[in-house]
Amino acid sequence: MTKKHIKGLFSAPFTPLHPDGSLNLAMIPTLVENLIADGLSGAFVCGSNGEGPNLTIQERKDVAEAFVKAANKRIEIWVHVGHSSIAESKVLMQHAFEIGADAASAVAAFYFKPASVENLVNCMAQIAEAAPQLPFYYYHIPMLTGVGMDMLRFLELAESQIPNLHGIKYTANTIWEYHACLNHFGDRFNILYGFDEMLLPALSVGAKAAIGSTYNFAAPLYLSVMNDFQNGQIAAAQHTMSLLVDMVRMLIKHPPIPGQKAIMKMLGNDVGGCRLPLVTLSGEQYETLKNDLEKIGFWDTLKASKSTNTASDAFTEA
Repeated sequence: MTKKHIKGLFSAPFTPLHPDGSLNLAMIPTLVENLIADGLSGAFVCGSNGEGPNLTIQERKDVAEAFVKAANKRIEIWVHVGHSSIAESKVLMQHAFEIGADAASAVAAFYFKPASVENLVNCMAQIAEAAPQLPFYYYHIPMLTGVGMDMLRFLELAESQIPNLHGIKYTANTIWEYHACLNHFGDRFNILYGFDEMLLPALSVGAKAAIGSTYNFAAPLYLSVMNDFQNGQIAAAQHTMSLLVDMVRMLIKHPPIPGQKAIMKMLGNDVGGCRLPLVTLSGEQYETLKNDLEKIGFWDTLKASKSTNTASDAFTEA
């Protein structure tokens, strides 16, 4: 299987919900059009930000299918198929292939956890072989799964055991290990970085692609960071990145996913609330977040960036 080089930004879209908590599939085409207009290369659906673990298997299938249909191959759609049950992951993996997704990805099981790198590779191999024609990515997010294995060792073992492995969605702050993965395996695998607020450090060690949650509403700013870095305008990249770090600092005063859903609503795209145990922001929290972002100049800067989006083709071409 030919592995293409992935570049640019992928969002981790929210799963839109009605007030009663049911899926709002009708809103997905609007979300996709916004991602395309903002210059994103793809979307990673039903992951953490999409509340995948909070959805039923059928709901995950419905959401994935809606995104694939709405995108219509204009941007890539990667489907998160991770589950505490490998059997369910295999069902989701096969479904992702059947609906025409561009890739699939899975976290480690997060209840009964893999005990070693070898164990983790065996688990991912079982999932990936459910649709061997579909590119597969391991989703490394130890802060949520509690599984923090050596990713270099993972790639060493998985390279021969998972023929359709195309890389890793690396969501951890261990930038030195991320750097090592790029150094040793970047010519053979795509290693996409997953912490939005650390995009510039990731670029500095060789990142070419990233997947993140705040890219849903602030992609033009992040793309300007990438473009400035690519063109050697380091001070400009640092300046914009500083604003984005401040934005994240304001955001994480609140539960992150409910907070980001609130920002989407502030921008005119109401994706609804969250399912328990996640709790939608109160009216007071909503206004506090809105005002905090106004104080740091986020809204004005974002508006200006959307009117002058000059993202480099070197980064936006998947």
